Amino acid sequence: MKLTMLLDKLNYKTQQDISSIEISSITADSRKVKEGALFVAVVGITVDGHDFIREAAAGGCAAVVCEQGRGEELACPVVELADTALALGELAAAFFSYPADEMTMIGITGTNGKTTSTYLLEELLAGNGFYPGVIGTVNYRYRDVRYPASHTTPDSVTLHGLLREMADNQVSHVIMEVSSHALSQQRLSGLLFDLALFTNLSRDHLDYHADMNEYFAAKQQLFTHCLKPDGKAVVVLSAGDNDKWGEKMLAGLTAELGRERVLACGSDAEVGVRNFSCGINGIRAGIITPQGEFQLSSPLVGEFNLRNLLGVTGVALGLGITTENIDRVLDRTGSVPGRLERIQAGEGEGGPAVFVDYAHTPDALENVLSSLRALTPRRLLVVFGCGGDRDQGKRPLMGKIAARLADVILLTSDNPRSEEPQAILAAVEQGVKREKCPRFSALEQAEFTGKGYDIVESREQAIATAIRLAGEGDIVLISGKGHEQYQLTSSGKTFFDDRLQAKKQLDSVTCQRERKWN
Repeated sequence: MKLTMLLDKLNYKTQQDISSIEISSITADSRKVKEGALFVAVVGITVDGHDFIREAAAGGCAAVVCEQGRGEELACPVVELADTALALGELAAAFFSYPADEMTMIGITGTNGKTTSTYLLEELLAGNGFYPGVIGTVNYRYRDVRYPASHTTPDSVTLHGLLREMADNQVSHVIMEVSSHALSQQRLSGLLFDLALFTNLSRDHLDYHADMNEYFAAKQQLFTHCLKPDGKAVVVLSAGDNDKWGEKMLAGLTAELGRERVLACGSDAEVGVRNFSCGINGIRAGIITPQGEFQLSSPLVGEFNLRNLLGVTGVALGLGITTENIDRVLDRTGSVPGRLERIQAGEGEGGPAVFVDYAHTPDALENVLSSLRALTPRRLLVVFGCGGDRDQGKRPLMGKIAARLADVILLTSDNPRSEEPQAILAAVEQGVKREKCPRFSALEQAEFTGKGYDIVESREQAIATAIRLAGEGDIVLISGKGHEQYQLTSSGKTFFDDRLQAKKQLDSVTCQRERKWN
């Protein structure tokens, strides 16, 4: 494609004649430059692409795009413009012939609930004859194609290339998890959404954002900068202290977009709920909508999942799906990978109910523990830790929440990354101690029937210990990593899957119980 065509919608300056320049690929990584590539120098968090302009030119790129005043004299043409991060998405969209324009685009942002919402919407759309594609935390997928997810929201070039692939394979709707990082870094430039969903906001990523207001402002950009002129917004109003962010989002979008383009979802909102119950086998609720009421019977567990169901119902209504067809599909839509996913032994009965969940923020951990506590287990056991090189302030908060809501707490390693696991666990332990929770030695006791906590650094050992300590009528929550199939330490990345570990231990304990009974 000619460079001038790629630059057609951008304001730029160049001293060279670029009318005959042909571009074969686009990249912001000088290591990926090939003959005929367009190298875009972007200022990143830790690396400035302008420092690699000469390297890119030496690699054979056809032209360089850089920010104003930062051009150099090179063998290839240099194009200067105001904001290369913003331009990268526009250039990628043009290079791939604006694939987002050929599909219905749905964006989902919020601290928790994004992944669950994508799975529910995917099932809803597929169950109503559409062909959805998903770009999210677990993977990037459409039809029978699956790609591992490098980021929740990929970089601009990868994103538009993937959208082109989806459009060429007759995908009708794209459901995308949109992270605050992606919005702050303008990775979504070059595309607009038909509809966007706000799930909730609670403490997370404060190692990246200065405070909660900045975090909220980043999320808000999905609706104020990335919606089509006639695009619709769906806002979930959460319960409790975090409701202020949903209310703030609703008020701001109502003023910005007009009330007719905004749909609120929550207990007493336009998409609301009547006479609900949440048990270990699922959710039963009357769902109230502007189109009328329907009775929902979902296999999902937990009151927070009821809010996810309300948000997804709002999106479906915005897409023109009837309440009858919403109810028909959601009634049979089951668990989401690593989101309060029930793990069961291969054979035998009895023993504890074991769940794996991705909850890695204070609010998410409180939500899932509160939901499980509401199921009135004999005891509630939780295995969790906190990630390294991330917001340190949430560590004691999560410890305190666990000690308040669970009976037995086993603190363990999550993804420590470059940090010492013991230092992370000590910070979480501070919160546990504030609740006057006593420590016991989990590894030395064959049984423990009281309330207490212990630190078991090995995650494999902590999972095994929790399932060994639990019995009939107990619930075990293994929290923090969910669908992840790895653990990140200072030594690198190793394979680890909470679900496989839990299944292995459950099978082992079940066999031991059967031998004992026989």
